[in-house]
Amino acid sequence: MTRGADLTAQIDIADASRYGNGIPWEDFRALRQQPGLHWNRYEDHGFWAVTRHADVCEVSRHPERFSSAIGHVNLWDLEADALEARRSILEHDPPAHTRLRRVVSKAFTPRQMRRYEERTRQIADELLDAVVRQGGGDWVDLVAAPLPIRVIIAILGVPPQDADYMVELSNHLVEGTTESQSLPPDAYGNTTPLRLLPFGSPAAWGLYEYGAKLGDERLDHPADDVVSHLVHAEVGGDRLTATEFRNFFQVLVFGGNETTRTAITHGTIAFAEHPEQWDRLVADRELLPNAVEEVIRWASPILHMRRTAAVDTELSGTQIAAGDKVVMWYPSANRDEALFDQADEFDIGRADNAQIAFGGGGPHFCLGAFLARMELTVLLEAMLDRGIRPASASNLVRIPSNFVHGVASVEVSVDVPVGGPPASVRASCNNL
Repeated sequence: MTRGADLTAQIDIADASRYGNGIPWEDFRALRQQPGLHWNRYEDHGFWAVTRHADVCEVSRHPERFSSAIGHVNLWDLEADALEARRSILEHDPPAHTRLRRVVSKAFTPRQMRRYEERTRQIADELLDAVVRQGGGDWVDLVAAPLPIRVIIAILGVPPQDADYMVELSNHLVEGTTESQSLPPDAYGNTTPLRLLPFGSPAAWGLYEYGAKLGDERLDHPADDVVSHLVHAEVGGDRLTATEFRNFFQVLVFGGNETTRTAITHGTIAFAEHPEQWDRLVADRELLPNAVEEVIRWASPILHMRRTAAVDTELSGTQIAAGDKVVMWYPSANRDEALFDQADEFDIGRADNAQIAFGGGGPHFCLGAFLARMELTVLLEAMLDRGIRPASASNLVRIPSNFVHGVASVEVSVDVPVGGPPASVRASCNNL
């Protein structure tokens, strides 16, 4: 296949403005159906768009061919000094990536999730109290934003009173993936050139500074939290450098907040728009694990990740030159008709759901996958326990980003049992 032979050459899936009304599903469907890979023009060159499930898995599982360390994991290129300043665990290949992942992986195992589950349940109950009192409202403000950020900051060791500040910073990082930013370059006291900061946003500086201050406190006064673990951990005989720590902190705050927030939002909208699926879950809670996987597939919170070809290689019949950008599009892979029956339907009974919203396997499989699943499970269980039913979703305001499937706000109305939740649930809430 040659680039000139691409019959869908006019499609530009990197144009952030095209996501203001949702993901361009028809374009992705057309790209999946064409032979080989799609060459998408971008800035002065372009990238190979990987849109089929099997191809995304192939790229994810072969870092020796498709590198995270060469170049950037986002679409744009960085100068060498900017790449080094912004390099996080995401921009490493094994064995360097293995070294960094080992530092934090023990905090995100299924066993550790059971430690965090009770705290997550308390937070969910508190938030749903407000939902019941109001009969609904902006689901992002009421539930989707506060739940994951309050959980991740508890794990990290960030004081609860700083949760809103973490949400604010994360929101501005997402804004950095859109076509405009509301922040001046010197916001949060930033004096660093924006090209040296993640997402080109001064909010990254705010996160860096906050994390550094907290890290210094934990050096002198360690606690049972992830920040203490990061600043005291020895990896290969060395501790994390200041740059490694600050980039770790930024990734954990952003990843632990934004992705689950987006999954909660789109999952709730899906249940409101497909009430028969909520009825199935009410009637059979054994479907809960399937429902969580379907919510994640449906939401696909992160839209893409880039790799760079380390060698001349081939994928799906397309010849790829060393140095070419190769970009995996997760929403497209999660709607691949070759793998998912009725791929465009929201179906909580979907068996063997091979969704890859957390990546297609390999060394960069999302550290927070177990955490996200736990939070979604706890929230759905709490809603079922209280008899809360998502009744309608309206006034949806999307974030026009080609990187996150973000929602700024959405009004969700809920039905609740007459008289409120069962007495046993009320009692447990009053004892928080």
